[in-house]
Amino acid sequence: MEEAPHGMEIVTRYFADFTPEQLEQLGALEALYGHWNTQINVISRKDIGSLYEKHVLHSLSIAAVFDFPPGSRVIDIGTGGGFPGIPLAIFFPEVDFHLVDSIGKKLKVVEGIKEALGLKNVSTEHIRAEEIKGRKFDVAVSRAAASLRELWEWSRPLLKNQMPQQTRDSENGRPFASGLICLKGGDLNSEISDSGSRPGITDVHQLFPEPAFIEKYLLHIPYGRG
Repeated sequence: MEEAPHGMEIVTRYFADFTPEQLEQLGALEALYGHWNTQINVISRKDIGSLYEKHVLHSLSIAAVFDFPPGSRVIDIGTGGGFPGIPLAIFFPEVDFHLVDSIGKKLKVVEGIKEALGLKNVSTEHIRAEEIKGRKFDVAVSRAAASLRELWEWSRPLLKNQMPQQTRDSENGRPFASGLICLKGGDLNSEISDSGSRPGITDVHQLFPEPAFIEKYLLHIPYGRG
């Protein structure tokens, strides 16, 4: 495998099977976000130096737990500057990602990065998730965009009512993604209780034992689970 670009070592520490094109795309993120963030603030200044750890690797924790079948459609609710959608779109080039946000200028950043990277599997829409009509997705993902209750309310009408045909685990042993997958942090007991859902919970710090992921969790509400 080609040498990882500077700053990406923390990503390639946990993922080793990137193609040269994926390495190039991931390696370009630092300069692209650095450029765009001076114009439209989508990443806090204290975090921009930790882009690969706090944003890229955090987003890819979803890929460490789940696989996405080729041809499946994923909506990223409240994508902000493109997380987790952009890293996941790089990781899964045969999956279509639709990134939505209610703040149009943030999507300008996403569009700029999408074009610079040549990501043909990414589309964007300036809209609130609850306003989307007549469209269905296999999976909804989100990264701390709203409460779990709101995310589940917004995503349920957008999700197909059945599991994908591939209900078994993928060849690499990870289960195929379904339902709502979101990244959250802190004490989630009251938020989960308020949502009325029963999500599966993965401790991101157990996946990636880095200080930034202490009390960071991946929550999954699959099809058919209320």
